[in-house]
Amino acid sequence: MFQDKDMLQIISNETKDSINGISIVTPTMYDDVFHKFASSHNIDFDEKSITDKIISENLDKFRNLQQITSKNANKLSKNTAQAIEAIQQKDETALSDIMKKTQELQEEVEKLRESLYKDELTNTFNRKWLHDTFITNGTSNFNTSGFISVIDLNYFKDVNDNHGHIIGDKVLLFIANQLKKTGAKVVRYGGDEFILIFNKNLNITAINKKLDTLRESMLKKHIKAKNAEFKVSFSYGTHNFAPTNSFSEVIELADKKMYEDKINIKKRVKGIKI
Repeated sequence: MFQDKDMLQIISNETKDSINGISIVTPTMYDDVFHKFASSHNIDFDEKSITDKIISENLDKFRNLQQITSKNANKLSKNTAQAIEAIQQKDETALSDIMKKTQELQEEVEKLRESLYKDELTNTFNRKWLHDTFITNGTSNFNTSGFISVIDLNYFKDVNDNHGHIIGDKVLLFIANQLKKTGAKVVRYGGDEFILIFNKNLNITAINKKLDTLRESMLKKHIKAKNAEFKVSFSYGTHNFAPTNSFSEVIELADKKMYEDKINIKKRVKGIKI
């Protein structure tokens, strides 16, 4: 038995897959498609109760984050006051003890920072990390140079339709782990879309070669789901970025290359069946 939130995620995924090829989607169109899939699962959602539940869960996470942040801030303030006193009194024993406590606090802060910047399913970075790390504050421009690859899975809807969303989640985790082999920073950008960030010391030719090699290797692997086996692949598009380049414009250019690649790869890879 699915919990409401789990079923909501499944129906949302089905709705997004269904309207993926439509260039303009109005709220009414989305609502009609969503309720069509909800009916196919014999679900009559009380939208307000589900929304209230999700908001409540997110508020609980936010309150917990506030409590941890406040606790760490108090520890830091106390450590700082003790350090000043120890320096004034030239108490090396006290300074050593404070140093140990500060290192422990630093580890706690790093764990908190990691939880804020990680995608829970794939353990890759999330959108917040991408924007906080590579976008200049107050702008939509990059703050450094490098290369960005947009990754989109091929026939992922078929995986979900034929094997279910639990297997779909396992495929996303598998893909994420494979993408990490490129040496890039891997970001789950949404659904079955990933973004790879490569440093400026590489070039597009070398990056595309890495991705081609990885894709060919993956196509030789058989993914097992109960009594069935299938294969997975992805399409990609790579573009360079530099300070003052607009994030959205660079993503659009990489996205265009990715769709060109998708057309070509789908001429050879016809689906997920072995």
